[in-house]
Amino acid sequence: MISSDFWRQPADEVLGGLDATIDGMSSGEAARRRELFGPNRIIEAKKRHLLLDIGRRLANPLVAILLFASAIAGMTGDLVSFVIIVSVVLLSTGMDIVQERRAEATAEALKHSIALRVLALRDGKQQEIPVEELVPGDIVTVMAGDLVPADGMVLEANAAQVNQAALTGEPYPVEKRAEVEPGEVIGDARNVLLHGSSVIGGTATMLVVATGSHTQFGQIAKSLVNDQPPTAFERGIHHLGILIVRLTMFLVLFVLVTHLALGRPPLESFLFAMALAVGLTPELLPMIVTVSLARGAQRMAREKVIVKRLSAIHDFGQMDVLCTDKTGTLTEAHITMVAHPGIDGEDSERVAELAAVNATFETGLKSPLDDALIAHAAGHPLDGWVKLDERPFDFERRRVSVLAEAAGDRIEIIKGAPETVLALCDQAEDRSGKIIPLDDVLRARIQSLHDSHAAEGLRMLGVAWKKAAGRTRIDTDDDEGLIFSGLCVFIDPPKASATDAVAALATAGVRIKVISGDAEIVVRHLVDKLKLPVEGLLTGSEIAQLDDTALAARVGAVDLYARVTPDQKLRIVRALQARGATVGFMGDGINDAPAIRAADVGLSVDGATDVAREAADMILLDPDLSVLAAGVEEGRRTYANIMKYIRMGTSSNFGNMLTMAIASVFLPFLPLTAVQVLLNNMLYDLSQIGIPFDRADASDLARPRGWDMGALVRFTFIMGPLSSVFDIATFVALQKIFHADVATFRAAWFIESMATQILVVFIIRTAARFWQDRPHPVLTATALLCLAIALILPYWPIAALLGFAGPNMAVLGMIALLVFFYLAGAEALKRVAIPERAREMNRPGFVGGSNS
Repeated sequence: MISSDFWRQPADEVLGGLDATIDGMSSGEAARRRELFGPNRIIEAKKRHLLLDIGRRLANPLVAILLFASAIAGMTGDLVSFVIIVSVVLLSTGMDIVQERRAEATAEALKHSIALRVLALRDGKQQEIPVEELVPGDIVTVMAGDLVPADGMVLEANAAQVNQAALTGEPYPVEKRAEVEPGEVIGDARNVLLHGSSVIGGTATMLVVATGSHTQFGQIAKSLVNDQPPTAFERGIHHLGILIVRLTMFLVLFVLVTHLALGRPPLESFLFAMALAVGLTPELLPMIVTVSLARGAQRMAREKVIVKRLSAIHDFGQMDVLCTDKTGTLTEAHITMVAHPGIDGEDSERVAELAAVNATFETGLKSPLDDALIAHAAGHPLDGWVKLDERPFDFERRRVSVLAEAAGDRIEIIKGAPETVLALCDQAEDRSGKIIPLDDVLRARIQSLHDSHAAEGLRMLGVAWKKAAGRTRIDTDDDEGLIFSGLCVFIDPPKASATDAVAALATAGVRIKVISGDAEIVVRHLVDKLKLPVEGLLTGSEIAQLDDTALAARVGAVDLYARVTPDQKLRIVRALQARGATVGFMGDGINDAPAIRAADVGLSVDGATDVAREAADMILLDPDLSVLAAGVEEGRRTYANIMKYIRMGTSSNFGNMLTMAIASVFLPFLPLTAVQVLLNNMLYDLSQIGIPFDRADASDLARPRGWDMGALVRFTFIMGPLSSVFDIATFVALQKIFHADVATFRAAWFIESMATQILVVFIIRTAARFWQDRPHPVLTATALLCLAIALILPYWPIAALLGFAGPNMAVLGMIALLVFFYLAGAEALKRVAIPERAREMNRPGFVGGSNS
């Protein structure tokens, strides 16, 4: 049995633990192990049955009560309401199912991102076999251009360089060698090759230790096919459904028990109670949500953000913590030479030129550092140089040697690890071109220059040369007596826009946490350079010592994380969520995918790996934090409009249904028939279809907004009974003053109910005074159109069929007066119903948010 920290053990012990030999294995033994360990492929996405998916959606309390309401509407003969409710539910459910079936695509992207065939030792000779047939104990050879097909230990290496940025976040190539030099985590170990990384130089022979879902890559894949926990939006909808269910049960039971106690006809009482249940249900909520989110997605697309999961727009607005990798978001994601100092510490064109000649004439796959040198020299042609010979890079020498000539001057140029190059030099070249002895004082000064750059997390190369007159080849062991020229300094440069973008997010109430696989010194240097408002630091080794409870206690005060593994990124996200945060995670590598998927808002970029893009809810076409501030504002605007419908619909419906429940006890007839209740509710809902187009309050845009059921209940129980007071006043006036007959009574109350419900929208849609914040023209048009229909409906020829008789002008005048006083009361009382903080942020002159 092999230990999980195999990279810390000698190769012989690992071979013994796997019952393997350096000569590979037989085909028969490989077949036996394949039966035992399974094929070397990542876990397949679980095929969820469509019916199970539909059942899970319909089990949501809000969806269940909508379907119940549609059934009651059908029983009472209201086929229009039945068709609308069922259609809206099926449409939203279908969209959810389509959008959330992304795990299969994620696994497919992972499956196609690995090599298809590999060289392995089988039956005593090298054979090319399918990657799926690899088993623990196989001996495999990989070379430049190959993707590593499994996790394994390096047995032999020849100048092997591996790019494992997608797994560890390390942007520079990593040297691989057979020596056991254990790091703190598997990603730091030089003697380990990880499944999914790519070989960019040299060759290596590896012992396969883990295959398929047992690899680091496979563990990531496994986490992506598990069911995703409910997002903030889904949790909010669930809580809303529970609230409506409770209100509905209270009113229905009250009406049924009271009516039956008073001896009312059971069937009529039941149908009326069911109509009240439908009246309390926000039938068009799925449509309002879908349209609001779709419009938000369109606006975000203009900001170069592609939305894959519509409900993530709401979660984006609620997000109060954004975790981000540094590469590609805080940095430019490409290596740049930022300095080329000579021995005096000042930039020297001689150093840059020698390094560029060496990089240009070097054959084979070039490293990102070589590319940076060549890019820097683009404005300084090297046409005068001619290559004569080279000795390629290898990890024994740790340098590249190129023999070149310019203007009759033939020299050998050496570029490599600074400590290696400096150790081979006994002279140095100053700014004037003079050759001087490299004494201990000068050597210490150069070393200090190197150390100061290293302390800033910068990568460096040393550049040296020597005269080669008359030579046409580079002698193998002729690297003594070099002349030190200087250093080339590299960095993945920080984005100029990152500081302002982080400041904008901080102003919007979003806290930034930088989570990186890079070393602590690199992360600290970056945030210092960008002047980011962050504090505290945890390393991967420290996180490994903390259980989930302890980590949750620490993450609130820590904003920097260095040398973290993919699993630790996932743990950080879940720890933040355990503290009640709505978490966004932005990354672009395979190592980021589990955290992207687990976050409430998963963010990736257009140039990210397939896996990261598939796991994400949103994809940024421009990998820049600056576009997120606009996205956050859009998410909050969308949430604000959804909440307008919920807040207004819940309070208005509750008030009206409460009024009818109470009135039905005291009146000798039902204040409205079941069909009239459903007609009232349908017209009101249709009047609100312009809400997705409406503007948002400054308070809604200035800080994260979450589902606050307490505030919704408070608003409902303040504004709802207010409408009941005026409804009851209408009842009294119609009976005691106008002595209206039943048909006129119902028509008059229908008009009063519709007028108060629809017109109050213009008051309670904003925390500001209603005349200070104009609604969107679309909302105004839909609301007034439905109000006009309600006003003339009792006078249409079909009024008698609906049980209405048109009220006279005196009754209409009384209704207009009551509606006026009701709206005045609503304007005054909303200052109690809406939290003080929101009203303060919407006072004239407040600049904490946008109202566009």
